[in-house]
Amino acid sequence: MDGNKNIFKHALKDDKPLYGLWLGLPHSSCAEIAAAAGFDWLLIDCEHAPYSLMDVQHHLQAIAPYRVPAIVRPVEGRTAILKQLLDVGAQTFLVPMVDTAEQAKQLVCDVLYPPAGQRGLGTSMARAALWNGIPAYLHEANNEICLIVQAESARAMENLHDIVAVDGVDAVFIGPSDLSASMGHIGNPGHPDVVAAIEQGFKTIKAAGKAAGVLAVDQTLAAHYVGLGANFVGVGVDISLLAASVRQLANQYIGSADSIDQRAGY
Repeated sequence: MDGNKNIFKHALKDDKPLYGLWLGLPHSSCAEIAAAAGFDWLLIDCEHAPYSLMDVQHHLQAIAPYRVPAIVRPVEGRTAILKQLLDVGAQTFLVPMVDTAEQAKQLVCDVLYPPAGQRGLGTSMARAALWNGIPAYLHEANNEICLIVQAESARAMENLHDIVAVDGVDAVFIGPSDLSASMGHIGNPGHPDVVAAIEQGFKTIKAAGKAAGVLAVDQTLAAHYVGLGANFVGVGVDISLLAASVRQLANQYIGSADSIDQRAGY
């Protein structure tokens, strides 16, 4: 790591799309395996996976030697949660369920030091500052924070123009799964109405000069979104990859598996 430089934030300015992997397995060995795989970025998903604060720190430590940018998605965009994640070394955040510009403004305030924001000072205990080992950290940290807000509801899409106008929001990530549910197409993120909403969302994001991201585990759909200007795309989830792989191997030798309930004896 080059001092306090946020590799992901700077890479967003390039024309090359960045492809990443979702991490939901809390053991740091899983993070290290993913870090060595060659992805452009990794995302530690505290919203849906059972990560503790210490788990996040261990993941960041495991990933760091491989110079792969790590994004952290907190369980929610709460001031106290963001404060702790910042201090253990998270620089890039993907905050879920941001529906309004007011929410976005509060998040900007939470992740930046005064006078731009209200992040608390505690660098002597913070891994982010290498425990007061990074000269001028307090003066440089704000410039290296990358805030990505997640638009994943019909309400967020309606307010997207105002959200992307918030100074301090670096990017908007559209969440197809929750958006599909919000639009009445639960479980079908590839529904034409959902895809059309995402396409329109990209236009709004790009027009504001912000970076656009999306999760698209289908290769054809991922290519479609990149063609529309997506700057970063999540193309897989570690848990899903493991589950699919072990099921395939079991099926190869044993045949089609019974239901989980049957195998568990329920």
